[in-house]
Amino acid sequence: MSDQPRPRASLRTAVVWEVLKEALDRQVKATGRDALDVLDTGGGTGNFAVPAAKLGHRVTVVDPSPNALFALERRAAEAGVADRVRGVQGDILGLFDVVERDGFDAVLCHGVLEYVDEPAEGVRNAVEALRPSGALSLLAAGLGGAVLARALAGHFTEARQALTDPAGRWGEGDPVPRRFTAGQLSDLVSDAGMEIAAVHGVRVFADLVPGVLVDTEPGAVEALLKLEAAAAEQPAFHSVATQLHVLGEKRH
Repeated sequence: MSDQPRPRASLRTAVVWEVLKEALDRQVKATGRDALDVLDTGGGTGNFAVPAAKLGHRVTVVDPSPNALFALERRAAEAGVADRVRGVQGDILGLFDVVERDGFDAVLCHGVLEYVDEPAEGVRNAVEALRPSGALSLLAAGLGGAVLARALAGHFTEARQALTDPAGRWGEGDPVPRRFTAGQLSDLVSDAGMEIAAVHGVRVFADLVPGVLVDTEPGAVEALLKLEAAAAEQPAFHSVATQLHVLGEKRH
């Protein structure tokens, strides 16, 4: 199937999904259970929850948006995994109002920390939801990617603003409240009591390449996916990635 066209949307999720799938496979072997309990905080419409459920896992999605949860329910039903996906309205800072502590083998926290007032508390809650030896998948906006994007668009003052702003914002019109460096995200995970298993840069090139090149050149999407995968683990590229992914493993 590798020679089949790949949707451009996969450029946004491919690296993270491969890392996550491998982590879930390790959890299956470690626990001896084919079906894991997975918590997806801020999981929205199920970009990761539904594929995880297709692997046979039970997934609880916590999201503040009723509309997103409705779309999740419909998407899970269409995928034939409605019995393995549960949507609950809530957020990561009030996580234990809606789910139990120590109840999950893996917790996903993707695109959440940018929007919460207390990112450290959010990460601590995610970790406290894990069982012993559980895994945390953390994905957040990267500072360097935003600086590079503003500069390449000719917005040099905004690029400098993002570089020097404590929250990594380029101005009042910036839709993202907070961005992180790889070091900042790793520290949040470590401070919450987890070992850093891996750090990846996500969308290192995908957001910088003109869409017309990707859409019109035969095989371009597949080639770009391979380039993204090759660069993702290289620390040199973490500083320019649009997003950063940290995989944490709970200490015994």
